[in-house]
Amino acid sequence: MLFLLKALSIMRVHFIAIGGSAMHNLALALHEKGYQVTGSDDQIFEPSRTRLSKAGILPEQMGWFPNKINSDIDAVILGMHARKDNPELLKAQELGLSIYSYPEYLFNQSEEKIRVVIAGSHGKTTITSMVMHVLKYFNRDFDYMVGAQLENFDTMVRITDKAPIMILEGDEYLSSPIDPSPKFLWYKPHVALISGIAWDHINVFPTFEEYVDQFEQFINSMRADGVLVYCEVDSEVKKLVENNKHQLKKIAYRTPAHKIVDGVSFLTTDTGEVPLHVFGQHNLQNLNGARLVLNQLNISDEQFYEAIQSFGGAARRLELIAKNDKSVVYKDFAHSPSKLKATTSAVKTQFPDKELYAVMELHTFSSLNAEFLATYQGSMNAADKAIVYFNPETIAHKKLDPISVGQVKEAFGREDLMVRTNSEQLQNYLKGIDWDDKVLLLMSSGNFDGINLNEFGTGLISPNQSV
Repeated sequence: MLFLLKALSIMRVHFIAIGGSAMHNLALALHEKGYQVTGSDDQIFEPSRTRLSKAGILPEQMGWFPNKINSDIDAVILGMHARKDNPELLKAQELGLSIYSYPEYLFNQSEEKIRVVIAGSHGKTTITSMVMHVLKYFNRDFDYMVGAQLENFDTMVRITDKAPIMILEGDEYLSSPIDPSPKFLWYKPHVALISGIAWDHINVFPTFEEYVDQFEQFINSMRADGVLVYCEVDSEVKKLVENNKHQLKKIAYRTPAHKIVDGVSFLTTDTGEVPLHVFGQHNLQNLNGARLVLNQLNISDEQFYEAIQSFGGAARRLELIAKNDKSVVYKDFAHSPSKLKATTSAVKTQFPDKELYAVMELHTFSSLNAEFLATYQGSMNAADKAIVYFNPETIAHKKLDPISVGQVKEAFGREDLMVRTNSEQLQNYLKGIDWDDKVLLLMSSGNFDGINLNEFGTGLISPNQSV
């Protein structure tokens, strides 16, 4: 009888568009929590497919099946990949089921926890990763949601009943096909951080003013007794936070004192020099912001400096692919102008005596928009050799107006800019370079149309490379 009552109390959750990077991680987290998880999708790629299959929750067939939706389901979680006319969504609405966006459900699961939200146009994944790394180092129990797969963390989402803290990467993009509010407005943080503001997602926020307003709303959504940590080096963030009237404790941060010795960055602190694996002005600012957030969670500066020395970075955020005694290869998620400029400058500053080849892909909706292109002016000037790749077929697929090689050169403002529109030609060009005393930086939110960046980067430099 007791077993029957327990079985009847198991939560049933159905995911519409279960295969997405974020969605499948939430599905795995709820499955791990003991929920009965089902889902649908019209296409599921790796690694989502294998991970869902291993957990036993991969849909048997691809497609949408309204017959999966019934009144026994406690919650339906709707992913961005679905459309408003999705047949499963329509059935759930017809039955009056509880339908949640991804961020709404995360809030639902963390209402009784201390919520820490890391927001900003750039750096939020790295800062969230730093906070998580330090908490894990000291065996603190916490739930989380982060936008990248991290070393020593099995999933991008963890949800439990017992953890007192929830660390959330706060994205300003839309919550769901039926909820156009930014994701981070759902979280109502006790502690928040804003790293920087640089216009992004122009398909959703067509003007810079509209984009900035989302962060204004984010600040106003915080609890009245909350703590807001912000980067005062960013003029937009500084102006926004200091002009905001919401009664919060506001703590500013900037680039900490540091030095670079033989390609390694060291923090200069009251307790001595702290060696780091990460580098660059933005990463050092990110680190300082993470320190102040962790202070609010009773982690001292001394504890932070001890733990952060072993932080290796988040996936595809200045991630080292390969190196030897003469060459280095990195990959990075950078695609917007501010991220591109910061990442390129960081690598050149770290390796001033090596020739830097910076290669970026125009891949996102914003970056392939002819009007937005002009914002890339000067963003790759720190590189000795700058190369931009785009695929005209991607532009056609996104139903955007075509752009030309000449437009791209003019937008970036470099006469010597090399532009490639064929992935194989780009690869052959890079393979023909002698990489001694050079650094290669590959930047994209995609993969240059099918390149395995790890294998490609490793294959470019001599066999005695070490990662």
